[in-house]
Amino acid sequence: MRSPTKTRITWRDLPAHVRTAVEAILDDRVVAAESQPGGFSPGTADRVRTARGGRAFVKAVSPAQNDRSPAMHRAEARIAAALPATTPAPRLLGSHDDGEWITLVYADVEGRHPATPWDATELTAVLSTLETMAAALTPAPAVATTAATEALAHDFGGWRRIVEEPPADLDPWARAHLEELCAAADRGLAALGGDTLCHLDVRADNLLIGPDGTVTVVDWPWACRGPAWLDTLLTVVNVQVYGGHDPDTLLAAGPLTAHVDPADLTGALAGFTGFFLDGARQPPPPGIPTVRAFQRLQGDALLPWLARRLGE
Repeated sequence: MRSPTKTRITWRDLPAHVRTAVEAILDDRVVAAESQPGGFSPGTADRVRTARGGRAFVKAVSPAQNDRSPAMHRAEARIAAALPATTPAPRLLGSHDDGEWITLVYADVEGRHPATPWDATELTAVLSTLETMAAALTPAPAVATTAATEALAHDFGGWRRIVEEPPADLDPWARAHLEELCAAADRGLAALGGDTLCHLDVRADNLLIGPDGTVTVVDWPWACRGPAWLDTLLTVVNVQVYGGHDPDTLLAAGPLTAHVDPADLTGALAGFTGFFLDGARQPPPPGIPTVRAFQRLQGDALLPWLARRLGE
């Protein structure tokens, strides 16, 4: 990923009692830690090594870095603990929550993020993994109480907020089609029913490709109940952002998206595009200075694709 947070803390920045709690979970002393790039969390993201040679991945945050991040880590702890063993996700070894610091300790997964622009072989492996993952997570574990229609209701209202206060640099095509864009996003939201646990944030920096080509999906704070095709659509969104493949061909060929009503897919795409473009003009959240630029990058990349689909 090319837009990591610039303010991430590291293992050495954690309070002593938090590091001690991690070592208790690992039943060993941490002797080395390497901060990982990518993503937007201002909290730690460290691969650690213990005195006996064990390895783990540690992520920790407090309200001092960002006031919303602890709630996200707590949600991820609940979801990760409930994932079936067949889920292509890291195994949660334990968590620590002292009311201020929330820390998650995972089994370390060897791998790297997919190349961007996306490599065809890696993309095929990811899409196949998402198909398998959707089957493993249907029906959704009981811990997944939030529906995608609820989780994305505000986000998919982005075009309506743009209608109320259009930015001066709004794309001329979008300005001329705001009513249609609002209606499409409404349809997209209505199409998000389902009982599959969706990751809801699948993109290159939340995926790891192992040495043997195995794909692991990481970072689960946004997981919710929705349609089996939603994570595939989000992957194709990320592919469109970086280029190199025709997104409509990918949707038409994908086992999870091929038989979905194209207007529903277009509607969901409209919802995400409006969310990105509306979010990009907001002040950056504390400790996450680069996220608005990334939202703008995504919105600008998706808008021409959305215009083509709405013109079909």
